[in-house]
Formats: sequence, structure tokens, C-alpha cells
Amino acid sequence: MAEHNTKGEQGEQIAQNYLTDLGYIILERNWRFQKAEVDIIAKEGDFLVFVEVKCRSTDTFGEPQTFISEKKQSLLKDAAEGYVEQKSMDNEIRFDVIGIILSRQKTKIEHFKDAF
Repeated sequence: MAEHNTKGEQGEQIAQNYLTDLGYIILERNWRFQKAEVDIIAKEGDFLVFVEVKCRSTDTFGEPQTFISEKKQSLLKDAAEGYVEQKSMDNEIRFDVIGIILSRQKTKIEHFKDAF
């Protein structure tokens, strides 16, 4: 497996653990809808939270969370609509981003609620 895929999986696991520690209930991981993949779908209270995880080994070229394009945001919104329809849910929806710098020295996690 390519190194970036391994780092991505590590980042998603770190994000999942982080959210679980905060009391979120994880419903899905790597859920696919058409051309979109949602890294984590969770519940926080009455909110259905669609989480995009961005993991990098350095912030040399910018914070990881800044690499979410408008097209990716649009795909995530479409996926959220698809998920709600398939699961017949009527929760409020929120889109969060978790940016992770995963270096040998330390791990840095930033959580942006209602990111877009």
C-alpha cells in the first residue's frame, strides 16, 4: 500500500478515536456515494456530522484542512443528501473538518465544526 494511503488511514483512525473520546457515535467510515467518499459519519447529539479528514506529515505547504476544494465540498454535500435519504434520517446535518499533522515528533489535531 502506498505511503499516503497508510498515512490517510492512520489519520482517519486518529480522528475516529478523537471523536469517540468527545462522545460522538461513529456510524460509518469511508462511506461511498456515487463519486464521493465520506471519511467519517457520526452523530453528536441531534446532529448528523459528515467529517472530512485531512492528514499530512508536515504543514510546509499549508494546513491540511485548507486542501478541501469546492468540488470536494459539493461531493460531500451530495453524499450527505444521499445518506440521509437512504437511511431515512431527519437529523440536522453538519460538515466538520479534522486536520492532522502526523509527524515523528508529535501529532497535531485541529477540529473545525461546521466548516462549510
